[in-house]
Amino acid sequence: AAGIPVKERVKVSQNWRHGRCRRETVLKWKCKQVVPFFSIFLMPWMELDGEYLYLSQAENIQAYRLCPDGSGLQRHPQAIFSGHQEDVCRFVLVNSHIVSGGGDGNIVLHKIHGSYSVKFSAHEQEVNCVDFQGGLVVSGSRDRTAKVWSLSAGRVGQCLHTVQTEDRVWSIAISPLLSSFVTGTACCGHSSPLRIWDLESGQLLTCLGTDFHRGAGVLDVFFETPSLLLSCGYDTYIRYWDIRTSTRKCVQEWEEPHDSALYCIRSDKNHMIASGSSYYGVVRLWDKRQTRCLQSFHLSSPTSSPVYCLRFSTTHLYAALASALHVLDFTA
Repeated sequence: AAGIPVKERVKVSQNWRHGRCRRETVLKWKCKQVVPFFSIFLMPWMELDGEYLYLSQAENIQAYRLCPDGSGLQRHPQAIFSGHQEDVCRFVLVNSHIVSGGGDGNIVLHKIHGSYSVKFSAHEQEVNCVDFQGGLVVSGSRDRTAKVWSLSAGRVGQCLHTVQTEDRVWSIAISPLLSSFVTGTACCGHSSPLRIWDLESGQLLTCLGTDFHRGAGVLDVFFETPSLLLSCGYDTYIRYWDIRTSTRKCVQEWEEPHDSALYCIRSDKNHMIASGSSYYGVVRLWDKRQTRCLQSFHLSSPTSSPVYCLRFSTTHLYAALASALHVLDFTA
């Protein structure tokens, strides 16, 4: 909110609270034609920094410049980062580096400003999720393992630990303290879909929660602080964990009102949470101080699409669906 006059900030804050915004579809792309009459949809992922939005489309990651006047983004990418043979599943943007995991089982590292890139074989099946901090990458795969990799000079692509999760790993995140990481798994082969592991040794530290139903897979996790963690997934709940107080029970939970799986989640690390649902491109805004959803937006109709990824700034929310990128502008 730096640089925004106080009066404008109050107006934007009220717009978020009351759901007043201008909606626009800023990018569209075609689904993949696999065989005649059968298509598969892309599962895009994205990251925001101050000037650019980075969006994965098939095997590439494209950088789109945000318009300085806040009117969306420029339609043609400024840069394209490639290296995967199959679709990018997830990627992270940290310290001018992009680290991505793909359906080809590889991890690719790009330096944003320069031609430097590294690719290494990481898993036997697709890399569903990655995170990168402090010279270390963690990755999770369909092959039911999570791995810790070094990206430090002279050890790039060296596997430091392999964790047997007994389940497909859907989501992963490194703690801000760089001491541990959390995995969100499918909850089919192992009864606990949320587990925290020691980053240095690869040993299991704790499981979060109890009595999860089979199939209650965790599709996204987000550390607000070293001890505060948000999770969401197939069982339709957003859960807020404080691992200082309890690992058995979350401190708050919110249920998706239409019984939809939740594909993605983000917070402003204050009171607001945004979640993306599995049907009709539904984005919901939540206030942690309330039990019910604050606002909801239906971005996909009549064709139903999950919200695969969402990101927001002070004034805009971006949502990536199967074939389009939507933006909600709360300055309107």
